[in-house]
Amino acid sequence: MKEQILSQMTTECPWRDTLYWYDTIDSTNTQAKKLAKEGAPAGTVLIAGNQTGGRGRMGRSFSSPEGMGVYLSAILRPGCKAEELMHLTCAAAVAACKAVENVCGIFPGIKWINDLVCGKEKLGGILTEMSVNADGFVDWAVVGIGINCCQRKADFPKELQNMATSLLLQTNKIYPPDLLAAQLTEALFEINNILFQKQQIMDIYRQHCITLGQNILVVRGEESAYGTALDLDEDGGLLVRFADGTEKVVSSGEVSIRGMYGYV
Repeated sequence: MKEQILSQMTTECPWRDTLYWYDTIDSTNTQAKKLAKEGAPAGTVLIAGNQTGGRGRMGRSFSSPEGMGVYLSAILRPGCKAEELMHLTCAAAVAACKAVENVCGIFPGIKWINDLVCGKEKLGGILTEMSVNADGFVDWAVVGIGINCCQRKADFPKELQNMATSLLLQTNKIYPPDLLAAQLTEALFEINNILFQKQQIMDIYRQHCITLGQNILVVRGEESAYGTALDLDEDGGLLVRFADGTEKVVSSGEVSIRGMYGYV
């Protein structure tokens, strides 16, 4: 499978030289963090045919059946302070959407902060993790992306069938995961090259963020509050006007956002 992925990438992309394929793995993010701690270089990309322990934000699981999707993690070493990298999930979402568009012509919507959606159904998800040293600099960051390619409704766990979708379901055409994996690797390489051009990245993210303008439920631990999503700041923080009229920027590390009338 590695050779199939490489054959669909441009020879100019240097990340092809540090690309690893796993038939089965517990989690590409878990393995990527291990390799990052051992000194793996920036641009190391891990792709799996199947994950037995795929993870999303806040400890949620991510369904990763064999041959049905792209399960990919990339190691970055941006050499910056942690506060300069708060928009990383947004950057990864823009890259993932561009890769999907390159493959099948669909630019997905983005549910703040890390879900790719088509209509009201989830197409994929993003998990970013990083290690910060005592001086506040990022030692490494890992970007994990999972995108559903070939599932029909019956292929999803029963509890996800009403809220999950795939490229096949959206286009009625099978797009092999290796093609999307190649496009995703190149899109991440390109976004990494402009990672600190925040306005350019956030303008694209804002344009496709389906959360903006919606009535939402902001969940923080055991507490929750209703509000309206107004805008995004340059770091990807969500400006919310709460029911009492106050406005506050909330960060992805603090809260989970739920639509009041369903998944989105």
